Amino acid sequence: MSGEPTRVVIVGGGFAGFNAARALRRALPRKADVEIVLVNRTDYFLYLPLLPEVAAAVVDPRRVTVPIPGTLPGVRLALGEVTAIAPDKDSLSYTDPEGRAHELRYDRLILAVGSVNKLLPIPGVAEHAHGFRGVAEALYLRDHVIRQVELADATDDPDERAARCTFVVVGAGYTGTEVAAQGPLFTQAVARRHPELSGQKMRWLLLDLAPKVLPELDPRLSRAADRVLRKRGVEVLTGTSVSEATTDGVRLTTGEFVPTRTIAWCVGVRPDPLVHGAGFETQKGRLVVDTTLAVPGQSRVFACGDAAAVPDVTRPGEVTAMTAQHASRQGTLAGRNVAASLGYGHLAEYKHHDLGFVVDLGGKQAAANPLHVPMSGWIAKIVTRGYHLLSMPGNRIRTAVDWLLNAVLGHQSVQLGLVRSAAVPLDTTAPAVDPAARHEPPSTRTGTDG
Repeated sequence: MSGEPTRVVIVGGGFAGFNAARALRRALPRKADVEIVLVNRTDYFLYLPLLPEVAAAVVDPRRVTVPIPGTLPGVRLALGEVTAIAPDKDSLSYTDPEGRAHELRYDRLILAVGSVNKLLPIPGVAEHAHGFRGVAEALYLRDHVIRQVELADATDDPDERAARCTFVVVGAGYTGTEVAAQGPLFTQAVARRHPELSGQKMRWLLLDLAPKVLPELDPRLSRAADRVLRKRGVEVLTGTSVSEATTDGVRLTTGEFVPTRTIAWCVGVRPDPLVHGAGFETQKGRLVVDTTLAVPGQSRVFACGDAAAVPDVTRPGEVTAMTAQHASRQGTLAGRNVAASLGYGHLAEYKHHDLGFVVDLGGKQAAANPLHVPMSGWIAKIVTRGYHLLSMPGNRIRTAVDWLLNAVLGHQSVQLGLVRSAAVPLDTTAPAVDPAARHEPPSTRTGTDG
């Protein structure tokens, strides 16, 4: 409309969306008549790789939630969930937290909606398992684990006690491995406060159909992580998954039934369903884009992160993996290329080589591969925590203080009861799920936010 500023709308406040907004703001001159609007369901950027530490009561949940208005000056936040995109009208619709519908026009659109939990057609999983994609789910798992230990302490039934003290993690990728690694340290700390549980085994199982934990990694580092898990008593069951979940436990693909009240679902992600309804071409659920991150035939629309099938020029014929390393850098390029499309700068193609990864295994243990130099133990721990502090756009000092307090004082073990089971359904098409941004550091980690 005449007299109105050029409007760039970014959908998604995860690693791709957050970095797109920041890069765009920096690429524009101060006097540019351009309005940047970021549509996101929460008012914070979620630093996902520290969620296992939130679940294990190592860091406060506020540390991993960085306020968007405070870290993206010059960017207007529109709280809500996008429900439809109308590229023929250069507009989109979204619903705010109070249920009111809004329509938002755009001159440029960056789709960075990310991914959601991958739900497999296994009987009972949707009803009895819980994912691990947001703050609400991490808080729920923390409270749930504490509650199970406390209920185990209150019962005289040895079978019930054993079931409540058994915790099943499905998926031995980065997130599942970190959850399973943190778990025994956490439950041991909680159980020490309950003398009646003296001698009671806190049983943790990590399941995956893959032949090893962290299957994407260098075999040496996979073995290092496996050793840490087994040393802590985690039962690592490779080549094994869940065939059925019930109120009383899970049946494994081996036929064994494991009585449990806890199933943490960490099997991976799928692109956000929003991309299917946008009317654009997709590839395995991801929006097709060119190497500049533009949607073919849509000069005003760009996409990046998990939602986009970005051609990987370092591996001809393939698309980039759904990782935070790619999402962060694609977001930055998307922001710059949108600025270029408005006359500020030059278009560039996306090209990025994997720089390595970090995996925090709790306690003094970690595995890392910075610049493809494999390391484990305390050296990897230093590298891992250093990487996290450098990557976080805020809350660095508070996070470091939490790490120090945990090392000195140990885990806190109070369940707040703020998140109940119904509020975090595994089916992430349900509106109650916290869909905030995701990231998994640096590299081949799956399940980032767009």
